[in-house]
Amino acid sequence: MASTTLTFASRDEHRKWLASQAVLPAGFRVGTTRFEFVPVEVPKPAAMNLTLIALDKPTPDFAAVFTRNAFPGAPVIVGRGRLNEPAVGAVVINNKISNVCAPDGVAAAERVCAGVANALEMKPSQVVPSSTGVIGWRIPVEAMLAAIPAAAASVGQRSLFDAAQAIMTTDLYPKVRRASVGKGSIVGIAKGAGMIEPNMATMLVYLMTDLAVPRASLRRMLTEAVSPSFNCISIDTDTSTSDTVVLLSSGAVPCPDEEAFAQALRAVCADLAEDVVRNGEGVRHVVRATVKGAPTESLARALGKAIVNAPLVKCAFAGNDPNVGRIVMAIGKHVGIHAPEVSLANARITLGGVTIFERGAFRLDPAAEKQLTAHLQSAELYASAIPADGVFKPTVSFPPHERCVELEVDLAAGSAQATVLGADLTHEYVSENADYRS
Repeated sequence: MASTTLTFASRDEHRKWLASQAVLPAGFRVGTTRFEFVPVEVPKPAAMNLTLIALDKPTPDFAAVFTRNAFPGAPVIVGRGRLNEPAVGAVVINNKISNVCAPDGVAAAERVCAGVANALEMKPSQVVPSSTGVIGWRIPVEAMLAAIPAAAASVGQRSLFDAAQAIMTTDLYPKVRRASVGKGSIVGIAKGAGMIEPNMATMLVYLMTDLAVPRASLRRMLTEAVSPSFNCISIDTDTSTSDTVVLLSSGAVPCPDEEAFAQALRAVCADLAEDVVRNGEGVRHVVRATVKGAPTESLARALGKAIVNAPLVKCAFAGNDPNVGRIVMAIGKHVGIHAPEVSLANARITLGGVTIFERGAFRLDPAAEKQLTAHLQSAELYASAIPADGVFKPTVSFPPHERCVELEVDLAAGSAQATVLGADLTHEYVSENADYRS
């Protein structure tokens, strides 16, 4: 799925590479600030980052895709309305609290937008809000309004690196990707670590370009880019209430080729989607499941997700245990329930390039088992150990490599295919989410 394959030897090396990717396209500026507050629901000290992405002037050329969760956050509700506006000029993002189903949440989001608009000298309707964090809590509106002048004063930075860090919650590291088209570029940042199975995770993505592409084309291209990228990943099967992908064009540079732009946008989205999975809570293995030979693309995608979401499959990968019977179970379960008319008589499954199942029978022996174990071990991002306090924590703060557990399923029942990225299920994931609010 990703368009690049990178290896980093250290956190510093990774951060230097991120900084090289984070130079803003022409026509954009960013700013961040951090402040302390006390949540109403749990009265203990907390801290929030406030991030502003601003254009030099409002643009009519923008697009966005939002969560399909039936309980969307207030910023999603407001953001959907902004799609009907003639232009937008800024995005305001806060972490820590997602402003979902909180009392007067929409009004709170609009007050923050009005504060940003006043500081940046634009209309409130030209500001798009985004929030991520705890569901159900109220955002600290007064504290946010008090912090906006500091964020606005810092607007002018020519790098997205600080913004990529500021939007994180449980993420281990920032995520930045870019692509060039002619004399312009597309640059994107993403936040996402848990509650990830977008169906437009808690996932936020902001894409900026200086290439002049009209609104209608941007919206079509974004939908086409999101489908095989962000809508083909899953860390834990949970579709967040706050998923948002925003694309803004400053129009500062002529676009020489709209198809080249579309390809570059797809590449940036694919890379960011893989980054989100690799940076997932407790993730030690990224799993790339390609399902081909399916009668329809929808079945291929659904089957891929069924495999990477199967708890026993995820646990086996976490332990570097090639217990491939669990993969066959997950395939048979999904097809038996959702596509019983599809014959699996000629299905073939490979793991790490090794054929493990073909024409109704396993193809396993000691040599194959050894190869499969080695493949899983090579894809592991870091080793896990039981700490003295019993609380599992990741032992890395950067991606040492971009290898995946490579799984391929050929149903031999058609010509459609899809690739889905998933992850294992580890002690770290359980520990992180058991203690998320404490």
